Amino acid sequence: MERFADKSETMMGKKLPKLMRQLLDNVNYLGKSDQELIKKAYVFANIAHEEQLRKSGEPYINHPIAVAKILADLRLDKESIAAGLLHDVLEDSEINPDLIAKEFGQNVLNLVDGVSKLDQIEYSENKNTQAASFRKMMLAMVEDIRVILIKLSDRLHNIQTLDALDKNKQKKIARETLDIYAPIANRLGIYHMKRALETAAFQHAYPFRQKILSNALKRRTSHQKKILRTITSRLRKNLEQAHINAEIQSRKKDLYSIYKKMKNRKLPFDQIIDVYGVRIIVEQVEECYQVLGLVHQIYKPIMDKFNDYIAIPRINGYQSLHTSLLGPGGTPIEVQIRTKAMNRVAESGIAAHWKYKTANEDDVPPQIKAREWLATIQEIQGATHPEEFLESIKVDLYPDKVYVFTPKGKILRLPVNSTCVDFAYAVHTDVGNSCIGAKIDRQQVPLRTVIESGQTVEIITTKRSNPDPSWLNFIATAKARLNIRNYLKNLNTSETIALGKRLFDHALTMLGKKQRNISRKQLKNFLDDLGFSDNNDLYRSIGTGDKNPILMAQILLGESESDDAIKEDNPLCIKGTEGVSVSFPKCCTPIPGDTIIGHLSKQRGLVVHRRNCRHVSSFIKDASRWIGVEWDENIEHSLSTDIKVNVMHKPGSLAEVASTIADKGCNVEQVTIDNEHEDETIDLLFSIQAKNRLALADVMREIKKMKTVIKISRRLH
Repeated sequence: MERFADKSETMMGKKLPKLMRQLLDNVNYLGKSDQELIKKAYVFANIAHEEQLRKSGEPYINHPIAVAKILADLRLDKESIAAGLLHDVLEDSEINPDLIAKEFGQNVLNLVDGVSKLDQIEYSENKNTQAASFRKMMLAMVEDIRVILIKLSDRLHNIQTLDALDKNKQKKIARETLDIYAPIANRLGIYHMKRALETAAFQHAYPFRQKILSNALKRRTSHQKKILRTITSRLRKNLEQAHINAEIQSRKKDLYSIYKKMKNRKLPFDQIIDVYGVRIIVEQVEECYQVLGLVHQIYKPIMDKFNDYIAIPRINGYQSLHTSLLGPGGTPIEVQIRTKAMNRVAESGIAAHWKYKTANEDDVPPQIKAREWLATIQEIQGATHPEEFLESIKVDLYPDKVYVFTPKGKILRLPVNSTCVDFAYAVHTDVGNSCIGAKIDRQQVPLRTVIESGQTVEIITTKRSNPDPSWLNFIATAKARLNIRNYLKNLNTSETIALGKRLFDHALTMLGKKQRNISRKQLKNFLDDLGFSDNNDLYRSIGTGDKNPILMAQILLGESESDDAIKEDNPLCIKGTEGVSVSFPKCCTPIPGDTIIGHLSKQRGLVVHRRNCRHVSSFIKDASRWIGVEWDENIEHSLSTDIKVNVMHKPGSLAEVASTIADKGCNVEQVTIDNEHEDETIDLLFSIQAKNRLALADVMREIKKMKTVIKISRRLH
């Protein structure tokens, strides 16, 4: 260690190399003493790595300097940048933790040690291993969020210099970056880093696709520039006339963003690329709304394509007005309007106006949102299994949110498909644990009702109520799931049995029976058939959420089935319905992959509907009979569903569509002509058998390619 001390004193007096001088220029926002600490960290890192080379053959010290420069671009503090320079020394040199603590302080050591531990995490294709690794990374971030900022910077420079590695390693690192690191950067609101990670990773993860899209984009660039010049020129002229000082930027589309939109929306390249992006940056918030009115006067707005992320920021704190307009010749234009401060936050996220404190009145929205997220991670990190933890966090890493109001006007953000129970737990754990009902926009609804943006949700509670195990069938959020499971886990055996008995008795009452009116022989046969040793064994299974009380009651009563529904003969399609009559009605013909809900009918048994079926809303008055259901994971056979195809009224059109369906391995059960139109097209209604939504989507894509086909859709009767 004395060697380091002696050598460092000598090097501190020498002229710094060009890269390090550039770094010090970048940290001119820090004081002189802070810059001296960074210079000292460089000296120690340089000594530690002096004989080491990267795979490319360049000196290894270039890498930590590059990492520190990225951190400096984020305008982070002296400790973060010093740790960026030292982040590899514990793994690759003789420097030990004591020396770092002595020379740079405990905070820098904690950061370096945190990054070193993350470096030991191996990305794996194995789900369980990957989940465990991901858990370690998230929990390291909870300890000090600067650890993940240093790791993101380390990954960014590594992904930008991958060419020296073999192709397999390039692909593995690139996909890991797209799966984990880019979403984390996005969740923290650091958009410029997210874009840089995705751009570099896309090139190595999917080189062929990247090359094709890049070439296609180049061919369109010159044409796009002309249209953008026309748009920006007209906008600038009108802004000047309104005396609004604004900066107009034309937004370049990222290749990976284009690729994701093509993949997710199933759209061709031309439809994605023909949308032009413009960003208008002003000084004050009031001017954002003035500019919005102005651009709507210049170009017609597209209905339902406006979002006010200033009033209701995104989950990561992002703020901006988004509107879509019809530009010259009907060209779609996407316009973002924000202030300079919002733009700085949009690019740097949590790192904007960096102040690393646990609570600060000057915190910007991304810092507040990130800390809320980290608090959630800390709360659910006790989940029973790493895979469950991974799935819980992914809900937030890939945010797709709805924004709803409490009765007092507070805005809550929840994942899409959240229910009233999820909302209750988002308000407070105690509210979730004691909820018995809900109102949406003052109308009473079942707790399982899926909430939508803009609604006002009110939760009805009572002190005597407890979580219902059946809620686990339909909730969407990690917080709700964890709290319900914790409640059930903490029940002792007698409480579990008591809960199960109460739920089972209630289910029987709903079906018009009392347990005292059921013969002992009937009850014994029921328990024997389902493998329960006695009544308490049944109640325990219901109390822990393993069995649905209403389904169990229906099996016991052996209620009859309907003739006008499509019955499931033998194969099991719905989880946990062994021994229950399950039917799939003709009104919506659900198939595996559809979002579904079950209705318990005295005549029909369990009737499974698609969530968007018209009958779901009509049965709200009988809400107690609706239960959350899930498809079984191992369905081997096909189910019937209906598609409507609008085709040109030409000879052979019907046969051509039917042949395409058969070629994709689906049976056609029935064909009818549903409607004839004045434009010489007809609607053909096909009843076909499909294994799942993916198989059906494959068939529909093939049909859509046909020249005679105008439109195709799923049919809801």
